[in-house]
Amino acid sequence: MEYPSLSHHGGTRGVTGSCHQLHLDPTVSLLIDCGLEQGNEAPPDAETAALGFGIQGIQALVITHVHLDHVGRIPALLAAGYRGPILCSEPSARLLPLVLEDAYKLSISSEPAQVARYLEFIRDLIVPLPFEQWHTVVERPGLACRIRLQRAGHLLGSAYVECSLEVGDVSQRWVFSGDLGSGRNPMLRAIEPPQYADLLVLESTYGNRLHPARIERQVRLEAAIDRALVDQGTLLIPAFSLGRTQELLYELEDIFHRKTLPGANVAENSNSPFDWSQMPVILDSPLAQRITAAYRELHAYWSDEAVARLSEGRKPLGFDQLIAVDSHARHQQVVNYLRSTGRPAIVIAGNGMCSGGRIVNYLKAMLGDPRHEVLFVGYQAKGTPGAVIQASEGAQEFVQLDLDGQMYEIRAKVLTIDGYSGHADQAGLVAFASRGKEAVRRVVLVHGDDDAKAALGKAIEVAFGEQGRSVAVTVP
Repeated sequence: MEYPSLSHHGGTRGVTGSCHQLHLDPTVSLLIDCGLEQGNEAPPDAETAALGFGIQGIQALVITHVHLDHVGRIPALLAAGYRGPILCSEPSARLLPLVLEDAYKLSISSEPAQVARYLEFIRDLIVPLPFEQWHTVVERPGLACRIRLQRAGHLLGSAYVECSLEVGDVSQRWVFSGDLGSGRNPMLRAIEPPQYADLLVLESTYGNRLHPARIERQVRLEAAIDRALVDQGTLLIPAFSLGRTQELLYELEDIFHRKTLPGANVAENSNSPFDWSQMPVILDSPLAQRITAAYRELHAYWSDEAVARLSEGRKPLGFDQLIAVDSHARHQQVVNYLRSTGRPAIVIAGNGMCSGGRIVNYLKAMLGDPRHEVLFVGYQAKGTPGAVIQASEGAQEFVQLDLDGQMYEIRAKVLTIDGYSGHADQAGLVAFASRGKEAVRRVVLVHGDDDAKAALGKAIEVAFGEQGRSVAVTVP
């Protein structure tokens, strides 16, 4: 085998489970992400399954960002005996324990002392790295590896990883994209593509799609809120606790700010007894609340636009109409109240694919009532309840959904707004691969469905051809 080389332990069969091992020689390697497969891609008992590969010689685990499909197998990695550093950006170092704590409580144990020991163990391994600075991971005669984290725009703290490699007398630059942002999240700073790469491992989640403009998504969100006011129903938004929820809150604050300015016509719909200033935004996810609090503390990493709003005295992630629901008893009270009254509301609840969490109780209570609406703003993996609900959008007949062994008829309205995707679309992925100062030589496509990878591969080859460059695109 020639070195450096790659082996993949996930992220090749679909859009989850990213885990890539960079081998520098037969005994020295790095692990880039250690994610959990989800949806139809996941094997039985994925959360508690053994790691599935050896850890000998792994010098460091490098985390691109803290979504579970990139960090969810860290408990299995530790159980296999890994005790090396977990390298990540400074915001990710703050967020990772929150994500792993929640997963640990759900899949392993919620006993406080055991959770506390686990978190202390995790924190001792985490090494926060500043963006844009080189960090030496391996340095020995004839073998060296330095890494540099660059902003990836997917969520706060997300990074792509540049690896500067010295193997014998060969110097190479390998880049791992992680998940790249769409460029439409106003809270995050812009992505700068790598200057060059001998090999680029590139995600392809939306490799066959283009996203609508940001303004279009906001218009559609406002229209959905208008409908809730008229219908006196609840707008249910299943949202991932990390990233998507904070982006939604930021956008909702902006909408409500404009709608309730002095002189604004807040009673947009004369048919509704309610107006925009009375519309509550209910955040019903303890994890999302903790992450949102961390986002507020990490405002130094926000975009200039977001920081400017803070300087104006606005509260993008803590506005007056935002109501946090903590306890399970309070959660059930809110569900019952919204089901039985004509009080319009917006509910953001986890989880994003409706496969568990508090959103399920809202769905059980409201799916059968056309006053309500389910709004999807993120990818729904095949085999999840969210995918079934999403597929019912525009159906001529009522669709039934199995939730916890009981069938529910979907009579509520269903809407998908694609513009909130946290992933780059085809144009963004092609630009990332092709707009560096020097040409990328090889591209390895991962983290996408087969159709997305095929379409993205062709688009990359066309873009390079138009530049008079050649590139080798492969799919593992």
